[in-house]
Amino acid sequence: MSFASPRSAVSLPLSPFPARLAQLVAPALLLLAVACAPLTQGGEGPSAQVRAAPATEGQVMVAAAHPLAVEAGLEVLRAGGSAVDAAVAVQAVLGLVEPQSSGIGGGAFLVHYDAKTGQVSAYNGREKAPAAATPDMFLNAEGKPLPFVQVLLSGRSTGAPGAVAMLHMAHADHGRLAWADLFGSAERLADDGFIVSPRLAEMIVSRFPQSRAPDTVAYFTKPDGTRHQAGDLLKNPAYAATMRKIAAEGPDALLRGEIAEAIVARVREGDLPGAMTLEDLASYTPQKSEALCRPYRIYVVCTPPAPSGGPAVLVGLGILEHTDINAHPNTAQGWYLFSQASRLMYADRDRYMGDPDFVDVPTEGLLDKTYLAARSALIGPTAGPPPGPGTPKGAGVRAPDTTREVSGTSHFVVVDGKGNTVSMTTTVESIFGSGRMVGGFFLNNQLTDFAFAPVNTDGAPAANAVAGGKRPRSSMAPAIVLDADGQMVAAVGSPGGTSILAYNLKALVGMLDWNLPVQDALALPNLIARGTAYAAEGDKFSPELVEGLAARGVVFTAVGGEGSGLHGVRVTPNGLEGGADPRREGVARGF
Repeated sequence: MSFASPRSAVSLPLSPFPARLAQLVAPALLLLAVACAPLTQGGEGPSAQVRAAPATEGQVMVAAAHPLAVEAGLEVLRAGGSAVDAAVAVQAVLGLVEPQSSGIGGGAFLVHYDAKTGQVSAYNGREKAPAAATPDMFLNAEGKPLPFVQVLLSGRSTGAPGAVAMLHMAHADHGRLAWADLFGSAERLADDGFIVSPRLAEMIVSRFPQSRAPDTVAYFTKPDGTRHQAGDLLKNPAYAATMRKIAAEGPDALLRGEIAEAIVARVREGDLPGAMTLEDLASYTPQKSEALCRPYRIYVVCTPPAPSGGPAVLVGLGILEHTDINAHPNTAQGWYLFSQASRLMYADRDRYMGDPDFVDVPTEGLLDKTYLAARSALIGPTAGPPPGPGTPKGAGVRAPDTTREVSGTSHFVVVDGKGNTVSMTTTVESIFGSGRMVGGFFLNNQLTDFAFAPVNTDGAPAANAVAGGKRPRSSMAPAIVLDADGQMVAAVGSPGGTSILAYNLKALVGMLDWNLPVQDALALPNLIARGTAYAAEGDKFSPELVEGLAARGVVFTAVGGEGSGLHGVRVTPNGLEGGADPRREGVARGF
């Protein structure tokens, strides 16, 4: 097995591929500049920009959504830290410099590859509903769903945060440096200040309702009464104090004591107060399991199990495995097959996925090869009406999905000097979460990821209905790809709300089927095919592709919601190759 080298690679010879990353000799550093171009659709803000997204080669790699977070991770790796150590530092800084997307008040899913044992583990830091949550908590007195924006900004939208507790669990398993030593970069940047980036500046004055919430306005308003702009220095001493507390106390700093009391008080304020209690926070426990892994051609792709979006991405790949998409790189036929597999993937995911601690999720039935072959056979020469869900083994009667997933997520990848790898997707749900702050950080509004209507008109229950202690379904699907020998060959993931599934599927097809360098795979146009809609970055597809797809019944509509923020790393014969989505401000750097 081999991969094509990057077009402009400058590297030192390595041992024959595949080989464990721990055995790689250090290659030379490579930076590929990707030209900037404007993007007027698909971003979180009204005028998101396509930015330079360097691809890097090295033995050690961090790819994340902000250069300061990448540098924090590299600093830990230079000190001999593990991939999980660096992930803690990356998340701590992202929560400060990219608070619209993730933070310590939110949740996450993490997949970890252990280079020594070959084991791939999944960590679930998804937020949980309060014990007192009820299926009708998002319904009005007439039994109708409440307005989404009203719930979005309410205390009722916030679940017990899990990102820090999850990272602490992973650190106990795979950390090399002391937990207390991983927050220095975040603490310094919060105390001394950081430069507001163009993307953060856009979010501060965006159309999203959280941007006008009282806590958001107070945080981002300067003494002269104007909002912070790109290039301004922003300090957050409250966040620095929280970092010091987490460094000293671990997740108990958030889940017990004065910060926990402040969280409970804040979510209980205003209309639609939350039911969260101190016991809900103190009892929060992340989950660890084996990753959900399935073969894809000559590879094995590993993701977290439900309630993550991982099983859905594996369904998409399983359907595509029964096609010849690998013979049609970046052609109208290739994109057609991608679009139709996506529609089938979403149809099954929307009907059956939820928290497996509360509902039966037919994962094995959905991933059964015979079932996937039958689903793939539904792809005809031209697009037909929207496909309905299939009937996999173990499927119960479930209501059509009514969940709305919105913007506010980040993804990063870390590979350390021994080859251990972290692929982590992290979120506060919407832009700036619920718009409510405690201790210098935003609280999540993750419970809006539940279906507001718990049952269908015929009484069929929704798999993703609200329940006390339940984790809402997620689209987050961090992935790690192995070769036939069980060695890591790639790691990738993206934010994007429900579009995450399509973004990740695109990147995996680009790297594994179309054999593109990781940067080129991430930069491929986005196409989200779900139901009747083909949301796409139409200006990024060539006229020939647009015409060819239209001839097959695929007619583009505008992209809605959150654009992609893909970050990835893969192994090449010349070392690690990293990439960052040119639609955002991320970078991939290594040494």
